[in-house]
Amino acid sequence: MDKATLIGLLVGFGGILLGNVLEGGHTSSLMQLTAFIIVLAGTIGAVMVSSSEKDLKVGLRLAKKAFKKEESPTKKVIQEIVDCARLAKKESLLALEPRINRIENPFFKSILRNVVDGVEVETIRDIFENQIATEEEELLGGAKVWTDAGGFSPTIGIIGAVLGLIHVMGNLTDTSKLGAGIAVAFVATVYGVASANLLFLPMGNKLKRRVQALSREKMMVLEGGILIASGMNPVVLEQKLYSFLDSEQR
Repeated sequence: MDKATLIGLLVGFGGILLGNVLEGGHTSSLMQLTAFIIVLAGTIGAVMVSSSEKDLKVGLRLAKKAFKKEESPTKKVIQEIVDCARLAKKESLLALEPRINRIENPFFKSILRNVVDGVEVETIRDIFENQIATEEEELLGGAKVWTDAGGFSPTIGIIGAVLGLIHVMGNLTDTSKLGAGIAVAFVATVYGVASANLLFLPMGNKLKRRVQALSREKMMVLEGGILIASGMNPVVLEQKLYSFLDSEQR
């Protein structure tokens, strides 16, 4: 579990509930099933209309990544690339062929296979840069599902509030229930705004950053494969690959 996500949700929603209690409110007053159904169903419906089926599937698949701690194998991949560079420098590119099946990173394995097969460097770069760009676009489309949800839910919350007020206005004869009815109506707005700003938008932003980090790592792997094909000194190659990492990873 990603501690930042978990603690952020606890602090965000917990702070709202605590503030409500300190103001003299009751937690039960915020528990309104009707408002929850309106906001949830309305937001899901809006997202389904605005997104393709493919984006929805990718978005759902990515959702768990926002709550899962990211274990980056970047340094291990770099070591794998450097080991291959040393072998190629010591012997030849063909000496890497028996090693291909032992490569753990599937992306590097595909690149190395092209390198060993003697494919031109520019062709390798074009093939895999296009692959990285296509995958990034696909994953960002999935992340956008959650930022879209964050854009729609506050408006759906307002719709829920208006529907509640319409119901209240239709029963003006019973003045004793007006205050409670109006309070219930605005719970939908709270649901919409809170879910957007504490869950959907932060989740979408976190997923975007992780997609960008994945693309950066793949660009590093591609650069490593191309440098092996170019016969670069393994020591210089290692320094170049580490330049792709942020300060914490280094």
